[in-house]
Amino acid sequence: MTLGNEPLTIEQVVHIARSAPPGTDYLGRPVSVEVSEAAWGRVRHTRGVIDALADDTVAHYGISTGFGALANTSIPPEKRTQLQRSLIRSHAAGSGAEVEREVVRALMLLRIQTLATGRTGIREETLRAYVAMLNAGITPVVREYGSLGCSGDLAPLSHCALALMGEGWVRDADGELMAAGDALAAADIAPVELREKEGLALINGTDGMLGMLCMAITDLRALVTIADLAAAMSVEGLLGTDDVFAADLHALRPQPGQALSAANMRKVLAVSGIRDSHRDPEACTRVQDAYSLRCAPQVAGAVRDTLDHAARVAGWELASAVDNPVVTLDDRVESNGNFHGAPVAYVLDFLAIAAADLASMSERRTDRFLDKARNHGLNAFLADDPGVDSGLMIAQYTAAGMVSEMKRLAVPASVDSIPSSAMQEDHVSMGWGAARKLRRSVDALTQVLTIELLTAARGIQLRAPLTPSPVSAAIIAALDEVSRTAPGPDRFLADDIAAAVYAVADGSVRHAAESVAGPLN
Repeated sequence: MTLGNEPLTIEQVVHIARSAPPGTDYLGRPVSVEVSEAAWGRVRHTRGVIDALADDTVAHYGISTGFGALANTSIPPEKRTQLQRSLIRSHAAGSGAEVEREVVRALMLLRIQTLATGRTGIREETLRAYVAMLNAGITPVVREYGSLGCSGDLAPLSHCALALMGEGWVRDADGELMAAGDALAAADIAPVELREKEGLALINGTDGMLGMLCMAITDLRALVTIADLAAAMSVEGLLGTDDVFAADLHALRPQPGQALSAANMRKVLAVSGIRDSHRDPEACTRVQDAYSLRCAPQVAGAVRDTLDHAARVAGWELASAVDNPVVTLDDRVESNGNFHGAPVAYVLDFLAIAAADLASMSERRTDRFLDKARNHGLNAFLADDPGVDSGLMIAQYTAAGMVSEMKRLAVPASVDSIPSSAMQEDHVSMGWGAARKLRRSVDALTQVLTIELLTAARGIQLRAPLTPSPVSAAIIAALDEVSRTAPGPDRFLADDIAAAVYAVADGSVRHAAESVAGPLN
């Protein structure tokens, strides 16, 4: 993958972040990155601009001054390289649990992309070392807390810059914890001695929160299709109607995502023996299904449209050169506020709200299956022998607990701000925190939807001898390859749920559906 010609795409960020270097990923695709010759030319040119200011008596932020509230402190020339080292060492102050490897790789890749724009004043040798570190699979240890989402993701990026200096801790390509200096030596990478402006160039960016946004968009796009599949199977198993998913009805409200979800649900419910069994309006006394069934496309569709908005924001950010100060196209070195994470933080929070609502509707359908008063003739809790067996009673508890957690995670981080740096940085975005909680929300959504799929699969099978749609049958078969969906006496459920979650996350369930239905939205 070559950087420096066009902005990275969301898909490229996720590919590199989740690959297993060095070499190729599990599909044989290359995982290395390189910088274009045109970009190297820009890097060399703007470094010349910075070098010309190195001995200037006029104050230039981060070149001849301190940082943050110390911006008015003049630094003499003989201490300016120490200034950059001190910046990274002091800012590598993260605390808490280790951040996931894919998050660190994403933020490294995105910082490299910004450095390759030639707007930061980085030296060529520093950027080459950073690229080599990423390609070698060296992953700096980054801690959970340390970024306020303003002045960039300072602590996370500082831990990466510290590793580039040969200090701190990293994990090698095999995941082994080791000293950064040893890892660089093993990869034949010389530690970097930072020069003027380079410390700032390495840490002033929204790269961590942006990387997590790219991964969340990717995961949620896959999960919203799973939500359509689960909802359609619930409609089928609960003897609901597919009439409300007709294309002409959804055309009356031209929300684009809604139409896509309704089309998915129509594909799942096509040729269903269960649905055909109650198509006669004289035999079926139900006039309307509950909202969690009838309005599923409206909610999932709104999630789709929210994802499209988030993707637009991510695309704009991926096309940005975020640094402070920045070298402009006409070679001015200017302070700015582009490092503020508000645009990214807002959509991270928005996605957490959307994910929580999608999960909330899913859990309501699961609960409806288990309630004998509402499941239209099925056993209480879908148990084999209610009373002796509890069926899926506690699986619903698990889903409810996660939905409750997701509602708490949906409280926006971006409305909070704690001033820092002696009130110089008096308003911050908390975008890193928004991204961290969204990752937990995406994981919970995967599990909530999986529990609905397992519940719907059992409910559908309890309708025998009525036959499900071919798509539902294919999904049930895919789940049965890793867990058990068939009715029967109580069994240990946790392993079944975990295996089914994996089948959802790795695409097996969607693939099974598409093998019958064709491409899904």
